[in-house]
Amino acid sequence: MRREFAYVDARTSGVVLSETESGIVEAAALKIAAQYAGCSLHSTDLLHAVELAAAALPSEVRRALISFRDEGSTSGTLLLRGLPLGSLPATPDRAEDEPDWTAVAVATLSQLMAMSVLGRAISYSDEKNGNLVQDVSPKRGAEDRQENSGSILLELHTEDGFHPAAPHFLSLICLRGDRDGLAATVTGGIGDVLPELDEETVATLRRPEFRTKFSTSFVHDTDEEVLTPPIPVLSGAEANPDLRVDFHGTVGTTPAARAALAALEDAVLGSLRGIVLEPGEMIILDNRRTVHGRTGFTPRYDGADRWLRRSFALADLRPVLDELGEGRRHNAITARQPSPKLAKAA
Repeated sequence: MRREFAYVDARTSGVVLSETESGIVEAAALKIAAQYAGCSLHSTDLLHAVELAAAALPSEVRRALISFRDEGSTSGTLLLRGLPLGSLPATPDRAEDEPDWTAVAVATLSQLMAMSVLGRAISYSDEKNGNLVQDVSPKRGAEDRQENSGSILLELHTEDGFHPAAPHFLSLICLRGDRDGLAATVTGGIGDVLPELDEETVATLRRPEFRTKFSTSFVHDTDEEVLTPPIPVLSGAEANPDLRVDFHGTVGTTPAARAALAALEDAVLGSLRGIVLEPGEMIILDNRRTVHGRTGFTPRYDGADRWLRRSFALADLRPVLDELGEGRRHNAITARQPSPKLAKAA
């Protein structure tokens, strides 16, 4: 039987917008929506307008975002509450029913305003049709998938940790919560668990002895599992390392690496924070410092299921400018090397 996560409720933390502040942000979003109604969300002019409109965010929110961008936190997360959503259509339960951004303009633009304080919005052409803001809702027939379209427990992972240009920040804004209160977004920050790891384990995690499986959405052209070259799980500053791991898709290539990976997973599982997101709440993750997952839940496919929207940001676009297509869409990964099945790699 699949396990569930044990976590400490994180709702007590975060920054809350008042009704008045939320109304000011909504007005700024509606103004942009009216001005750019016929535009793609990837329009450079629209995205620049969003970045300018971020001034509508309350100073306390912008201060929290700036601090999170520059200094981070041990948990690697920041919670905003009280964001405006506007009117909403039914929760999409098929990919073809996911709405255009103009149908959820207030939520979309409010989310991008906050993300623009952290970095520059980006998407990936291989994933969710390259949409800049992506729907996260249970899809019919995908219940058992280890992706955001599923509804079983989603294992802890760095978002797109296999990708050479993985996002630095990601956000999940809640349009509709899980009515049963079961679907908790859980996170585990390396800052929380590093003191629990011994020196040998940390040293092993810093060696390039790990490989991570590519998400199926990035490997349409092969039935074989594709893994990264050997890379470390921890990198960067000794006291403030970056973390890149997927506990469902990362394997150690040596006995020491496998033992270190297991020790890291145990430590993360013992320090999880979680929240069953409610409408208007947005959790922001430093994707270089934390892993995230989700507890399982049961969708009803009646238009009122849990519905989040996800966006990514890079701190700096310059390293990937030559790889960007329309707007902020990162082009497909062109150099892929099929690798042995995970069973063989493990």
